[in-house]
Amino acid sequence: MSSSETVQAQGLLTPAAVRERAHEMLEIGVAGGLDHWRVDLDRLPETARYVASVIRDQYPTLAVPFHARWRHFAVDGIDLWGPVADSRAWPDAATRARTEFDLAIVSVLLDAGSGPGWRYQDARTGRTLTRSEGLAIASLRMFEAGAFSSTPNDPWRVDAEALSRLSAADLAKGFQVSDANPLVGLEGRAALLRRLGDQCQTRPDLFARADTARPGGLADVLISQASHGALPAPAILELLLEAFGPVWQDRLSLGGVDLGDCWKHPAMTRDDATDSLVPIHKLSQWLSYSLVEPLQTAGLKVIDLDGLTGLAEYRNGGLFTDLGVLTLKDPADADKAWPVSDPLVVGWRAMTVALLDRIAPLVRTELGVSAEAMPLASVLEGGTWAAGRRAAAERRPGGGPPLIILSDGTVF
Repeated sequence: MSSSETVQAQGLLTPAAVRERAHEMLEIGVAGGLDHWRVDLDRLPETARYVASVIRDQYPTLAVPFHARWRHFAVDGIDLWGPVADSRAWPDAATRARTEFDLAIVSVLLDAGSGPGWRYQDARTGRTLTRSEGLAIASLRMFEAGAFSSTPNDPWRVDAEALSRLSAADLAKGFQVSDANPLVGLEGRAALLRRLGDQCQTRPDLFARADTARPGGLADVLISQASHGALPAPAILELLLEAFGPVWQDRLSLGGVDLGDCWKHPAMTRDDATDSLVPIHKLSQWLSYSLVEPLQTAGLKVIDLDGLTGLAEYRNGGLFTDLGVLTLKDPADADKAWPVSDPLVVGWRAMTVALLDRIAPLVRTELGVSAEAMPLASVLEGGTWAAGRRAAAERRPGGGPPLIILSDGTVF
């Protein structure tokens, strides 16, 4: 490996790199240069009106929160985490931040699509929950019960020791998985958390705090990076990509650097070692958005939130597919199952990121709000993610995505 390759690889671990190559992919698609996709930008205004109508339905005052894991810890409008956390006597702000980092990190890593058949019955609320909401509440209940802590008298934490021994059976129990209630990628999710535990022990400079190695140690790192109490949001993602790179299995690397959610597409040509590489980092960016609020609670001002990108997942990508911005050149491709590494999926995901940048100002214009009042994180929440879900429900029984994606439970 060469030092130049290492530098080039590190250049792919930024939201700016995701945005640059995503927009290039969209330009190639608009020009007709993609094998699988047609792009019709004339459909964007109508799509923006659809998104704006969903935002008005859900948030009549247009006060839309950020797209973050914390939204999924609410059932029937009742926040199951915030009031409980607010009522606790925390020793200091950093302690709460570590705890909320622990919860958000594990919950987001467990969030990849559940599949259409899975359900979670929450005993406390009496509700049956599915998809992201069900995964969120299941992980919250496991966290509250101390499933991720090796110290019985300190259940509200996630530590390396507990993660490293977490089995698929442990996860199946917490998520109520059975033959009649299957969860996509169960083994992959458990293995991911075990690798996270191993990484916490491998990088004490990032994760070790006080008497234990824990994901929440990253809160201290970010707090220390703040200048005059302000932290740029892209710094969150860049730390996560460094910290979590080795936990992703069977992914690309370059110059000894793990590239994570980065894939090959023949249309992305370069004259260096990054030729064909398309960084996306969806789960890490979703986690970055989810760590903003704990940092704010700890007293930091998180700036440049729009320095992060939109999320290349099946709700946002499905929105553009279902409303005709993106169409398959061969309709039969919708009936085939595609690995996440296939250029069809890579192109779809990359263009989704660029299209989210394109649609956000159109949505704001429809609503008569500014970018300051409704940053991209709010457009996603209000928003394109919710509109993608609604569009899917209107078109397909069960509301699944428009493509059949083969996932190991660590991408979507």
